[in-house]
Amino acid sequence: MARLRPRRLVRWLIAGVVAAAILVVGGTWLYIHVIEGPAPAPLSLRSPASSPAASAGSGAAQAASDASVAGEWRVAAGSVVGYRVNEVLAGQNNVAVGRTSHISGAMTIVGTKLTAASFSVQMATIHSDQSERDVQFDGRIMDTATYPTGTLTLTAPINLGTVPGDGVIRSYQAIGNLTLHGHTRSVTFTLQAERTSAGIEVSGSIPIVFADWGIANPSFGSFVTTQNHGLLEFLIAFSRA
Repeated sequence: MARLRPRRLVRWLIAGVVAAAILVVGGTWLYIHVIEGPAPAPLSLRSPASSPAASAGSGAAQAASDASVAGEWRVAAGSVVGYRVNEVLAGQNNVAVGRTSHISGAMTIVGTKLTAASFSVQMATIHSDQSERDVQFDGRIMDTATYPTGTLTLTAPINLGTVPGDGVIRSYQAIGNLTLHGHTRSVTFTLQAERTSAGIEVSGSIPIVFADWGIANPSFGSFVTTQNHGLLEFLIAFSRA
């Protein structure tokens, strides 16, 4: 049996490596773009962001509208909190998304001012479409056994102004303390709020630089690399307490 010449052997080895790389990249592309499909859309209110502003109406009607939102509210079914992180998976751009509906919390409105609000999430209940990613999230990234809860608490009241009618979205600036991975930092962000027939819905997102909360970068070797930041997304439904 003829022995392979050294050059021929090298060519075969190179060809094998190239073929393996093509299979990995091609298989990853097929999985991300065909089998898995696009990532879930960002969490947001269902109504268009360009909802028209509500008219003030008569004094009596406006007083009734203002009074209709005053009081205690609690987190209701349909609420979702999660993360969104851009990643490169075997050379292919991908968006990692994890979410949970295990949320608790409440808010207080006095007159037309949001005076208090807070919600908490059980971090181990946040899941993506990949069990391997969830193992990394629960372990080395977020260490959910040591830091089981994430919390966002309003630290400054929000003046709601003229309370709009149902289906009208308003934007507000909010300041709060966000606790993740055992670290608490002040955050300023924009949220959108909408009155509905069932109550009030609030959505928004907060940029998270992982190092600011002592969170390990989600990158895993050279196979999965991520940016040094991501987004915390939320869509919270509130009903009367």
